[in-house]
Amino acid sequence: MNDFLRSSDAFTWSMESDPRLRSTIVTVLMLDRPPDWAEVRRRIERLSHGLPMLRQRVVGSPLSAPPRWEFCRDFDLDFHMRRVSAPADGSFAGVLELARLAQMEDFDRARPLWKITLIEGLSDGGAAVLCTFHHALSDGVGGIQIAKALYGLTDLAADSVTPESEHRRLLGGYRDAGQYGLGLLADLAGGAFTAVPQLVYQSVRRPDRTLRSAVELVGSVYRTVRPVNRQGSSLMTERTLARRLTTLEVPMPALHDAAHRCGGALNDAFVAGLAGGLRLYHEKHHVGVDTLHLSMPINLRRPDDSPGGNRITLMRFDIPVGISDPALRIRRIHQRIEEVRHEKSLPHTQVIAGLLNRVPRWYIGAILRHVDFVASDVPGIPVPVSLAGAKVLMQYAFGPTIGAAVNVTLVSYVDTCALGINVDAGAIPDIEVFRDCLRAGFDEVLALSDPSAPPPTCR
Repeated sequence: MNDFLRSSDAFTWSMESDPRLRSTIVTVLMLDRPPDWAEVRRRIERLSHGLPMLRQRVVGSPLSAPPRWEFCRDFDLDFHMRRVSAPADGSFAGVLELARLAQMEDFDRARPLWKITLIEGLSDGGAAVLCTFHHALSDGVGGIQIAKALYGLTDLAADSVTPESEHRRLLGGYRDAGQYGLGLLADLAGGAFTAVPQLVYQSVRRPDRTLRSAVELVGSVYRTVRPVNRQGSSLMTERTLARRLTTLEVPMPALHDAAHRCGGALNDAFVAGLAGGLRLYHEKHHVGVDTLHLSMPINLRRPDDSPGGNRITLMRFDIPVGISDPALRIRRIHQRIEEVRHEKSLPHTQVIAGLLNRVPRWYIGAILRHVDFVASDVPGIPVPVSLAGAKVLMQYAFGPTIGAAVNVTLVSYVDTCALGINVDAGAIPDIEVFRDCLRAGFDEVLALSDPSAPPPTCR
């Protein structure tokens, strides 16, 4: 049963029948010097035994069972780990160009879903490490857990896992799919055996409360899966396969202080900065905007969960963008996000994802392409770290747009919020203008904090 993709991962995998919905994650590590590559290779080899997905590929299953992880008998570590020289003048722009190409490429589905590329020869004597992996492999928080093991802060190593058989018998897939279906029926029956008597008891004892709770749950599920028929923005409407990447760095203490002064959390100030930048970008193009459709990953990961696989649910809701007062914007966004975090549908994420896996892919694609932007806040590593003798200067993550006009992913490192900005070049053709507007939006938010705080910077 553990070999099958969880319903949420299967949903991420299957929706890629539309290439505009690819779920590729790219991270860029900036280093002060080239690392000891042999040591990096040794650490990845060790990691691949503690996290078997690094040696597995995704294969289809019969009988409507979800896809499953299967050990790749042709696994070649050197295929997944590469070394290249920096392009052109060895600038950060050249590194971003390689990251952009990786973001647009699909994976070789006959192999495990990840690659690591060392980029040497940067103009300042430094190096960069480009990590590319499919979202089905892990989420942002899981990725940070993997990075901690790579940096030597934790250890994911385990005894080497040897598959029972690299080649399943002809009918083995049908047997496993049948066992999967029987397991689901057993789980449903067990849940019903526990829940139905309690439901009957509560219905008799407190019928009004039981009915209200059921109605609230139905409403919450509808808000989770409801169709979005058009974009909130009349400007960022085009969707293409072309991507452009850029970055922005925001001081974390100042952003956190601005959020605290307005009764919010750092994530609220982060989204408020994005909202301000989106408002300014629309104003720059003389287009009015009120609210935009946001997709935001909600972390459901427990402390004992493996770093592999997704432990998130993607919630879609509207964000007030047209508010020029940054303090009011933070408070309104805080209120809206708190409502979403307490949705009754969250404990039922896997059931909902399983149902969505039965919905035609064209319908899912039509919904996702009407989302305006994606915002993801990933708590990173709070202390300086090194990779095989090279100091890590900064880490950026570029999440997939999955149909939206732009994905902005925040990964904190020490006292900096590093923003990876991945735009659909059809929706946002002028990325430099867009980045300047985002910087101005964060300036509005940071002005609420200590006036001595440094402004946001970009490379």
